[in-house]
Amino acid sequence: MKLSQSFFNENLSYVTPSEIIEFLYCKRFIYYMKCLGISQNEEKRYKVQKGREIHEKKERENKDYLRKKLGAVHKEINVQLISEKYRIKGIVDEILTLEDGTMSPLDYKFAVYDERIFQTYLTQIVLYSLMIEEQFDKKVEKGYLVYCRNGNTVKEIEITEKEKNKVTDILIEYTEVINGIFPKATTSKARCIDCCYRNVCIK
Repeated sequence: MKLSQSFFNENLSYVTPSEIIEFLYCKRFIYYMKCLGISQNEEKRYKVQKGREIHEKKERENKDYLRKKLGAVHKEINVQLISEKYRIKGIVDEILTLEDGTMSPLDYKFAVYDERIFQTYLTQIVLYSLMIEEQFDKKVEKGYLVYCRNGNTVKEIEITEKEKNKVTDILIEYTEVINGIFPKATTSKARCIDCCYRNVCIK
């Protein structure tokens, strides 16, 4: 579905990458949280807490470490990003400036790399890329994920126009849901087992 850019500006409050990840995991997450105002109590979730601890630890340890093997000549840590065009905002772990003048987002994950990059991670990196391009007026052609439970394995992600268009479509669908359209439940019932909304969700 393609809509004019003004659609975002008029109807979409600022969205964070974390909210989009939840939306991709199960679209009803956002419906219950944003439309019905039911808190998901994310502070109690182990992975969320652990992820924040990892980010704080890496910020302390990697303050002066520059990833020259990736072609980085400069970096910024914990950068607040915002896009007026797409109405998205967030904080990226690192922004690398590369030798060719382009920029790249780098994000730490409390996860093990299992030979594939999840769509949620890819979407998050693309969202950061859209914000970086708008905020710094620099081209973003690739991003990086660091898997902290896998010996800090670094994986490169190509940022293509196709992926950017996919994310734009996701933002449009997200907007439709927070405007009151009740979405279908996830097809993966395993995700429902420990869901904080399982007692109120209509099966």
